Amino acid sequence: MRDRARLSLLAVLVLAAVAAWIAVGFGSGTRARAEDAGVRTATSVCEAQELRELQKKDPGLQFQIPQQFDTPWPTRAACLSHAAAGDPDAPGPLQPIQFSHKHHAGLYQIDCQYCHSGTDRSRAAGVPAVEVCMGCHAQFPASYDELEGIRTLKDHWAKKQTIEWVQIHRLPEYVKFQHRAHVRAGFACQECHGKVETYDKLSLVEDTVWWPWLLPAHKLEMGWCIDCHRRNNATQDCAACHY
Repeated sequence: MRDRARLSLLAVLVLAAVAAWIAVGFGSGTRARAEDAGVRTATSVCEAQELRELQKKDPGLQFQIPQQFDTPWPTRAACLSHAAAGDPDAPGPLQPIQFSHKHHAGLYQIDCQYCHSGTDRSRAAGVPAVEVCMGCHAQFPASYDELEGIRTLKDHWAKKQTIEWVQIHRLPEYVKFQHRAHVRAGFACQECHGKVETYDKLSLVEDTVWWPWLLPAHKLEMGWCIDCHRRNNATQDCAACHY
């Protein structure tokens, strides 16, 4: 009886091994045939989004999307902005999270003060807490975790860590800029910080030049500030900013 049981178990194991070999061989053969036929296979949701877009321009393009990548989230816009915000060759410092102002403030038109709250009440604008970011992103599908920035955000949230953003606009210690005074006077953020809603990755321009078709992302040098105060009949008293 024991010998029969052993033989039966051995037969089951052999059959399972053969079935697995056939399945792997069939899958490999399918992939090989697809590659031989010039059919591209998406390896991520973002690549799947890009292949769909390429097919609009080239209807003859053939590709296949594995089930785990066949989802609309993250969107193609999110994929592109995430990549652009993390581009090491683009101007500006790399941030701990590939955050795109173009995607959030531009595409989705999120108001600046939703994230930078308190600018109408305090001297400094500040940066959003992790809780503010997660207030939105906690509701997103898990497929968004494909983006490194989302994984980093969730990791900070789980560890209760703050995000150490790299500051772009930094004034000398002897300059006291009051955000609340400017916001209450009706000035838009873009008048000093430039059209951030058009930038994936923030940086300072080389020179403080006023472009008629593009609000400047200035270094906020003294001459530019004084010129703005003159145009708007604001105080030019030294003690207004240096105290």
